[in-house]
Amino acid sequence: MNKTLIQNIDVITLDDAGTVLRNSRIAIDGKAILAVDNVPADFVPDEMIDGTNHIALPGFFNAHCHAPMTYERGWAEDLPFPRWLNEKIWVAESALTPDDVYWGAALAACEMIRGGVAAFNDHYFYMDRVAEVVEQSGLKAGLAWCVFGIGDDKEIGANLDGTLAFIDRWQGRADGRLRLLLGPHSPYICPSDFLARIAELAKERGLTTHLHVAESQEQVDNSLRAYGKTPVAHLAALGIFDSPCIAAHCLVVSDDDLDILARHKVSVAHTPITYMKLAMGVNDLSRFFAHGINVAVGTDGPGSNADMDMLAALRQTVILQKHEQRNPEAVPGDTALRLASTNGARAMGFPDSGMIAPGRAADIMLIDMDRPHLLPRHDLVANVVHSAKAADVTHVWVDGRLLFRNGELLTLDEAKIKAEAERGAFRMVGSDMRSVREYRG
Repeated sequence: MNKTLIQNIDVITLDDAGTVLRNSRIAIDGKAILAVDNVPADFVPDEMIDGTNHIALPGFFNAHCHAPMTYERGWAEDLPFPRWLNEKIWVAESALTPDDVYWGAALAACEMIRGGVAAFNDHYFYMDRVAEVVEQSGLKAGLAWCVFGIGDDKEIGANLDGTLAFIDRWQGRADGRLRLLLGPHSPYICPSDFLARIAELAKERGLTTHLHVAESQEQVDNSLRAYGKTPVAHLAALGIFDSPCIAAHCLVVSDDDLDILARHKVSVAHTPITYMKLAMGVNDLSRFFAHGINVAVGTDGPGSNADMDMLAALRQTVILQKHEQRNPEAVPGDTALRLASTNGARAMGFPDSGMIAPGRAADIMLIDMDRPHLLPRHDLVANVVHSAKAADVTHVWVDGRLLFRNGELLTLDEAKIKAEAERGAFRMVGSDMRSVREYRG
């Protein structure tokens, strides 16, 4: 197994004490961090990295995204959420092919690795092809094949049985870097009996469920009319939360809903740039924190937020919460970094990630702090949260394997991926397309 020593490095550890080290060292042995600061005298590295003017921090865990939607970047602009789905997204996806998913996910992987991402939690179609990208890139991932349960003609690539077959095919592959999840779309699309079946399968097979929840007041009102319950209460009654669950968004939730989410230890994925771009409104995260809910940051898909930049997403989380709460103390210090790494790792089932400490997974990024916008270095955490850009990332390790070094992707053919993805995206939106389903809130 490869041994690496990073020297002369500042470190944001994200340990429980919020320790920040200056001019320190990190020893990596195989997939794990062997030591931080006090490296054993007999440690003999295969490679040494000079971290002068750099800072190390845990790699990001993108808690909710639709990576292959890079194909729809810039194609569904300036529309409200219902029209964005009905007129653009759910039309383009009628022409989607497995190859489109592969190249779209590969393009997203290039972008994410360059931005310090160690893992992504994806919810889309033709997920065998996304799994191939994970296997080839060296990233970690949680993968859920999105299903609707409203007829096989409305599914893309697989129904629920096909999803289970996908899980069986990929369980244990990619050297342990994959988590396979169930992916019902949402309670506003999926019928109750279908969701109840998902809940049964999750419990039987020990699977996590990843779905969209309570994105608008309209969805809440429609749920109350149809079921006499909010979307959160409806899902709880069906048993969805009896197994681990990642609920994306939860923009409109009551205090009772928060009690349910907390009681069932549901993780909530927060994607602020999508909320702003689609003018959906935003939830007050202080309410979630007060209930002890595990909140994790994600980018959402590039069709809505335009990129896969976790540094942008965590910065916007902080700024938006301060603005919406009218409270400059909201989401202070390294909180946003924890939402973007530690909490995402916990939600996705990688509990050894999200902290730089001995025995933890070696999922690490380095940021070049010798940039005009990152000086002076009064507060390293504040500089990263409020000023760092994806382009400042210089190195990325996942499970101790170096994926990115000084501008070069080491596991993916970026030039080929860019060419194939752009060609495929234009083919897709230039095809004969049709609406595959309708959003009614």
